[in-house]
Amino acid sequence: MSAPALLLISNGHAEDLIGAALGRELRRLSPELSLLALPLVGEGRAYAGVAEIAGPVLNLPSGGFPFGSLENLRADLGAGLVGTSVGQAVAARLRGTQVGRVVVVGDTYALGLGALAAGAVPGGRVRRRLPLVHLQPLVSVLYAQDMGVRGHLRELNALGANAFMPWETALGRRAERVYTRDAASARHLARRGVNAAYRGGFAPDILPPPERGLEGVRDGRPVLALLPGQRGDARTSLPVMLDAAARLPEFQALVAWPRDWAGLPPLPGWAVRPESDSLAWAMREDVRVGLLRGAFSAVLHAAADTGGLALGTAGTASEQAAALGVPVVGFPTAGPQYVPGFAARQARLLGAALTLTAPEGQAVAAAVRALAQDGRRLAFARAQGRERMGTPGALAQIAREILGAEGGSAAPPPPSRDPLP
Repeated sequence: MSAPALLLISNGHAEDLIGAALGRELRRLSPELSLLALPLVGEGRAYAGVAEIAGPVLNLPSGGFPFGSLENLRADLGAGLVGTSVGQAVAARLRGTQVGRVVVVGDTYALGLGALAAGAVPGGRVRRRLPLVHLQPLVSVLYAQDMGVRGHLRELNALGANAFMPWETALGRRAERVYTRDAASARHLARRGVNAAYRGGFAPDILPPPERGLEGVRDGRPVLALLPGQRGDARTSLPVMLDAAARLPEFQALVAWPRDWAGLPPLPGWAVRPESDSLAWAMREDVRVGLLRGAFSAVLHAAADTGGLALGTAGTASEQAAALGVPVVGFPTAGPQYVPGFAARQARLLGAALTLTAPEGQAVAAAVRALAQDGRRLAFARAQGRERMGTPGALAQIAREILGAEGGSAAPPPPSRDPLP
């Protein structure tokens, strides 16, 4: 008899990557397992070849951050957010009648749909409760450290991202297990009656090996990885990054670019010369910056291997850099994601691994140079990034536990040097 199907619900680009990576681990352990996926933001392309898409999808103009600003919310509503959300709720309840387990990767909204699916009626009047597992890669108690009441009031639109809200905790108690992104968060939830566990960070597990070598691109200098991100933030951040790189001749700047060359934003003062589908050069006077497609991991590992740094205006990408021991210098953008509030939250999460500065080339370059020239501060930033983000292996462990290979209830999270109890 084949294993019952499993439904993966995720809401965001990084969440889809985590869900797909977990799905591959589950299939590796149980090849006969049938996987369905309900991506709530975007088209769920990460699930290609891993799971069948099980509901309506929508590319949101905000990239999944409707409450990041009023403009984001208006754009998403205009794109059909409400209708698609209703369709996804209907799909969650329906698909819950067709599976034996529900796994959620995301925030409270995703967990709510997961709880709806897990409580679905399988066709008769008898209601059953499916096992529900939640991977929470977004909220961390580290986000709220040292904020105080005034800090929360300044970021009311992000209250549910800065702290575990009572309704999320209540939903978490219904889950078989909740996996958190750090040990301090697991302890926080466990004290509130949630079967919470920490098995390691999620970001390192969705960073693939380097896609290719960079022979013919690298020139021997330490690499400054430019990470403008997957969303529209690159429109305002990439010109600032390039200006900063031009002021840092001691580094070789390489851009990890996620789209085709036609998707590059206007770059005043720079001439872009594509060499191939995967390599282009941005030129300004005697400065040359490489832009690489399909080489995010290669660029990031090159920065790690050469003792370099990164400029980042992205969520998961900056966390993956920190996990590799590559300190990040970031700055707020016009959105949709890396707005001032988001940047401040990430700085609280990453600690010394992320330095925030003004969105000006001169300020960014000065921050990079100050960090690079302070050996003690640089070493602490590298160490804290690795500590806060964890090491690879969490998803493999979680997959074993979901399938019952190791069974039992969640073990207490390992000791942590985080200052929060």
